Amino acid sequence: MSKMKTNRGAAKRFRRTGKGGYKRAQSHLNHILTKKNSKRKRHLRSTEQVADVDVKSVRRMLPYS
Repeated sequence: MSKMKTNRGAAKRFRRTGKGGYKRAQSHLNHILTKKNSKRKRHLRSTEQVADVDVKSVRRMLPYS
């Protein structure tokens, strides 16, 4: 049987955490930044944990992580 392929788009977006979860970057920090206040932009820089309902699909896209 051939090897499974990693979804390269997902590999660039998700990283495995030490406890086996996945972390991700937050959206809405690419453009139209003038109307967003500094506090909102600062909080968007931080990473978040992938929601429990999405972990199954992320794990399927990243079989070797």
